Amino acid sequence: MNEEAEKRIAAKLAKTMAMLCVRNTHIENSHAGLTPVTHTGDWSDVSVVDADGRRIPWTDVSHITDDDMRELMRDIVNRLYTFHLCADDPKLQAEIEKWMAVAGKWDEPEIDQRMIGCRGNRPRT
Repeated sequence: MNEEAEKRIAAKLAKTMAMLCVRNTHIENSHAGLTPVTHTGDWSDVSVVDADGRRIPWTDVSHITDDDMRELMRDIVNRLYTFHLCADDPKLQAEIEKWMAVAGKWDEPEIDQRMIGCRGNRPRT
């Protein structure tokens, strides 16, 4: 397989896995609700008032609790595990096909240099 075809397949797989294994998880609960408005664009004009009356700048507010993060990570790990082990299951195949079209409209992925420093080219043997 040539390098361009390999990259195309990897991009499609990455977007599909992101949709099935990350997007449609507990993160949707954190994403739901009202989104505050900022007029400055840097969120310096937005704050939260907590139950103790503390006014906390939006940029200093934790946007996800430790329990939510734990549940989110469990959800993602379980879905990635299921994806890898059951990719040939007809029910999962149907879900993959269904969401592939939606994920296909997302931006093309890029190599995350912070992870491994790879430039997207694997050494050929």
